Amino acid sequence: MRYTSVILFGSVFGCSLALAGCARAPADPPAAGPIPVAVSYPIEREVTDYADFTARTAAVDSVEVRSRVWGYLKKVNFTEGTLVKKGDVLFELDPRPYQADYDRSLANLTEAKAHLARTSADFKRAEDLLPKNAIAQKDYDLAKGDRDEAGALVKMAEAAVNTATLNLSFTKIVAPISGRISRYLVTVGNLIQSGDQANVTLLTTIVSVDPMYAYFDVDEGTVPRVRQLIRAGRGRSAREAAIPVMLGLANEEGFPHRGTIDFIDNQVNPKTGTLRLRATFPNRGETLLPGLFARVRVPIGLSHRALLVSDRAVDNDQGLKVLYVVNNKNQVVSHPIRVGLLHDGLRAIEDGLKPGERVVINGLQTVRSGITVEPKLLEMPRSNARSEDRRSRQIQVSQSP
Repeated sequence: MRYTSVILFGSVFGCSLALAGCARAPADPPAAGPIPVAVSYPIEREVTDYADFTARTAAVDSVEVRSRVWGYLKKVNFTEGTLVKKGDVLFELDPRPYQADYDRSLANLTEAKAHLARTSADFKRAEDLLPKNAIAQKDYDLAKGDRDEAGALVKMAEAAVNTATLNLSFTKIVAPISGRISRYLVTVGNLIQSGDQANVTLLTTIVSVDPMYAYFDVDEGTVPRVRQLIRAGRGRSAREAAIPVMLGLANEEGFPHRGTIDFIDNQVNPKTGTLRLRATFPNRGETLLPGLFARVRVPIGLSHRALLVSDRAVDNDQGLKVLYVVNNKNQVVSHPIRVGLLHDGLRAIEDGLKPGERVVINGLQTVRSGITVEPKLLEMPRSNARSEDRRSRQIQVSQSP
């Protein structure tokens, strides 16, 4: 019985070993397939490069209203902060002293003319008698002198009348320009001083509203760049052609206002290293006010053909800008590039990319040069406006010569 048990145990153990030896080893994991990536063809079209600057708006005409004659303020004829037209009577001074001076000068003129008439008659008689030797040469000369003196007195009296007329008219202070008027700084009853700039009384101010100026400063890196483009025939001078410029206020999206450059200063400011420019903008709706902070966008050079890609497709590799391009074998190739400016949400690629190449636009962190991918063709995406303005300024700073 013991022998039989040993045989049975050995048989069972041997079968177990046999089964264990016949079991298959675990299989290797399947090889990974190509990584799916989104690609797009670069967009090729005509673009115009531009540069952005900060600006301040200013009125085309700005006048400090002052009186040309002294006197007591009698009346204020406008509502503060409203629009006035050139020639509107704004202030009235007490005219009585100047009216009296006018009447006196007019009376003096009448007297001078009567005296001239008498002396002219005396001279006429002397002139008739002299050929007949009926009057001495001395009396003739005296008559002629009296006549000439009376004529001079008439001219002096006429000048006095003209001065009195002007002074009387100056008691009504009129708007020298059309525009929006400020508050009045002197109330009725106060004495208004006239004279030199130090003592004359400031009454109010007026600024024109349409059109509006915008002054901005161009850095000395951009100035020679633009001049080089002009010399090469790839740009136009604002002194010879109407260069369009766009403007946007701090609370506005983009650059909704359109104007033209109408002034370029004659030298670079050595203290700031900038050149002052001015642009004029229509302002019929009075959206622009003098003194506002604004952004201006100025075209640099003429339009040219460019390849455009999404900003999200641009990567950095050890300080270099690169694009990942999928070749005809679906392999990723890294292309060092030179980037340009943004145009309608797309970045211009100035060097390193050819038309028709497939650019990886998504999942840049999962791709590297040399790997095989499964490309999925999509439309080239665009950046949003705020990102465009911000990154455009960064590119311009980094590319300033």
